Amino acid sequence: MSSTSFHCVIGDDDFLVRQRAQEIFEQFLEKFPDDLSREVIDGRADRVDDAERILREAKAAAGTLSLFGGGKLVWLNEINFLNMSKTGSAQGSKAALEECKHFLENLGESIVILSACPVHRSHGFIKWMQQASTFVDVAKNEKQDFAFRRLIEETAKEIKTSIDAGAIECLAAKIGSHPRLGVEEIKKMACYLGSENSPITEELVMEMVPDFGEGDFFEASEAFFSGDLEWAMQAMDTHFFQGKDARPLLSTLQNRNRLLIQLRVLVDGGELGPNDRLSKATLETLARKYAQHFGESSEKSTLNLFSQNPWFLGRLLPLVGKFSARRLIDLQSFLIQAFQDVLAQPKESHPQIFKNLALSAHAK
Repeated sequence: MSSTSFHCVIGDDDFLVRQRAQEIFEQFLEKFPDDLSREVIDGRADRVDDAERILREAKAAAGTLSLFGGGKLVWLNEINFLNMSKTGSAQGSKAALEECKHFLENLGESIVILSACPVHRSHGFIKWMQQASTFVDVAKNEKQDFAFRRLIEETAKEIKTSIDAGAIECLAAKIGSHPRLGVEEIKKMACYLGSENSPITEELVMEMVPDFGEGDFFEASEAFFSGDLEWAMQAMDTHFFQGKDARPLLSTLQNRNRLLIQLRVLVDGGELGPNDRLSKATLETLARKYAQHFGESSEKSTLNLFSQNPWFLGRLLPLVGKFSARRLIDLQSFLIQAFQDVLAQPKESHPQIFKNLALSAHAK
């Protein structure tokens, strides 16, 4: 039976886990109004001794009456030994966790919140918490793209600004849906807009947000397939001026070209129009129709058009009108040749290889 006194939040992103645990913590502030009735314990452990000490502190804090009587609100924040790390898999840590189960099942008037990241979901203590606590698995409850959207919308509302739907998706693509960075970028753009009450638009995101992480080559690939040769050449210069590598960019271009080929086939087959608004429902319908060609894997892959974000594909769909199927297949051949050239030629030659590629992509 789950407990209303013991709350657990786990997940794969420390920012999202901490935010959800903070929300739970704040729900109980009215019940524990004075600072002396609240305690936040740092749960990060480098050794077994640290894990044992952290759990002892939590037990002592929850078992001690507050200055004004009654229980206490205790937050075990950022526990990092519920996994298969050296500390997490050590017998001493497991024994300490086993010992603390009794006091967590008998908290009396106290409330304990435990937040943990990263975790191994097969860990025995996590399985126990699923039954013994009010349990939240951020990754299980929300897919990454939905969690990122919710976080950005809540942040915008909190700082009294608004953000267009397309701007959220563009931001996710540019920074790889990195939650903490997304929050900071929203605050930065809101500060730039000042008191104008203007919404954060897709154009503003493109102008002000640098590429980061998985979105590291977003602008370069946008320019490459844009039909604007000047922008494509400038993007290649910028990419290599910043000291970025050739092979990841080449991989990004190949991935996007694969998606364009698949979209072109759907357009040629009459399933889509190049000016259609691609919705999630339309994509799901087409996915069911052509499921036999892609198998049952739900992993995101550019080899499977239907595993992609509908908004992202909606951005690519208008580009299909710029390329015939034959031209996209030829471009894929050019990309393969460029890969061979990158491997064979010195780094100083890589910018020219990509400029030649851009010329091929924009040839009439």
